[in-house]
Amino acid sequence: MAPFNRYQTFDVIRAVVAAGRDDVALYTGNDDNILIDLLTPFRFQVEGAAVERCIIGGLLGQWAVWTRKAVELHTECRRLAKCAAPIPVEMLRLAVEITDANAAIFDVANGFAGCIAGIHEILRRQGLLEGIWCLDPNEQLSPGQRDELDRVCRSYPHLQDNDFVMQHRDEWLK
Repeated sequence: MAPFNRYQTFDVIRAVVAAGRDDVALYTGNDDNILIDLLTPFRFQVEGAAVERCIIGGLLGQWAVWTRKAVELHTECRRLAKCAAPIPVEMLRLAVEITDANAAIFDVANGFAGCIAGIHEILRRQGLLEGIWCLDPNEQLSPGQRDELDRVCRSYPHLQDNDFVMQHRDEWLK
């Protein structure tokens, strides 16, 4: 599900539950709500009984970068969702920070015009790409996007996996 619309996400999950399907794995693509989607138990009434489903993973574009940290966050979200304990405030803070970083990387301010270039720029900064070239030569960072990427990189070093990448980059690029 990637509607970037929480109401439509509910519609999809409700339809799966109403169809009686408990064999459908739910994945989010809502890059503007990643952690909240992964942490939320979705409960619906079906024939008088409460049926609860959880999103178990994601097709998460923003996590095309800083992937090791994404795996760690996903693991923590799954742990919290399974134990049904109260969600720590820190996870809510991280949800906001990830959404903010996502906005810069995917260039939300410019209608997603620089989304691929934004991903490439983060990977270039990590030394994984030599440049930010795209198949469409007109696809580039949007005006102001580089400054936004600088801001989120400075603001959220704990979301990044630069040390991990540096440890393995030469091995990966052989």
